[in-house]
Amino acid sequence: MPRISIEDFNALVAAELPFAGDLGMSLDRLGPGTVTGRLPYRSNFLRPGGTIAGPMLVALADYAMYALTLSVVGRVPLAVTTNLNINFLRRPGPHDVIAEGRVIKGGKRLVVSEVTLFSEEEAKTDPVAHITGTYSVPPKS
Repeated sequence: MPRISIEDFNALVAAELPFAGDLGMSLDRLGPGTVTGRLPYRSNFLRPGGTIAGPMLVALADYAMYALTLSVVGRVPLAVTTNLNINFLRRPGPHDVIAEGRVIKGGKRLVVSEVTLFSEEEAKTDPVAHITGTYSVPPKS
């Protein structure tokens, strides 16, 4: 069982990170150290060439890593990204983008995760991006 529920995560995001809601990001599934998230397609997310803009993909990946972190450490609003590396693998078409993530190592102070992004209308065997990142968890007061 994850240390935070989807409902509690959604409430935290709505209160503390309203831009995530503005982008329409959501979680489809949250388990202990696993997540499936979604960025719904919007025409204003496109860049020239008809592909989803890179900043939108980074935002979804970071959102998924925040959910992954809280799934293993619980509700810690001040957990922050300390490192994020993204490899863009191919152009995503104008469709929802799906994030599949997992925790690689969950410690008391650092949580290392990976996320793979897929275009919903295309094969899951052909990812559009691979992301690794680290979240810093502040000490409990």
